[in-house]
Amino acid sequence: MTSAVATADNLGRALDDIVDRVPGAQFAVVLSPDGLLLGASRGIDDELASGLSSMVCGLQALGLAAARVCGKGELHQVVVQMSRAFLFHATTGNGAVLAVGIDGEAEVGDMAYEVAMFVAQAGDHLPVYLEPVTRGALLR
Repeated sequence: MTSAVATADNLGRALDDIVDRVPGAQFAVVLSPDGLLLGASRGIDDELASGLSSMVCGLQALGLAAARVCGKGELHQVVVQMSRAFLFHATTGNGAVLAVGIDGEAEVGDMAYEVAMFVAQAGDHLPVYLEPVTRGALLR
């Protein structure tokens, strides 16, 4: 038996599906934990992908710092609300990061559902990323 391998095509289709199912959705991207673009919905050019990667990495770092300082568990999601748009940022169980942008006319609840479903099914589309070993774990 061979294992399934995530390809840019099937990941791209999954991201296109998220954007297609929610009217007002603008884009969806998936990044590795270190900020490398793994997949993007249609219409994302290299310049936009680079900008989104940088922005999402910053949100990831901020969210991880908040989780560490507040000491209340792992980071799952960051939602940025702007005057006419929302950005959803969710960490998958595989360690990758999903970011989805919607305009202000979109149904936030519908997108929250789509993000949650993608995160729950991320194993179907993404490889597993292991967290770096901490010094404390090495000393045990």
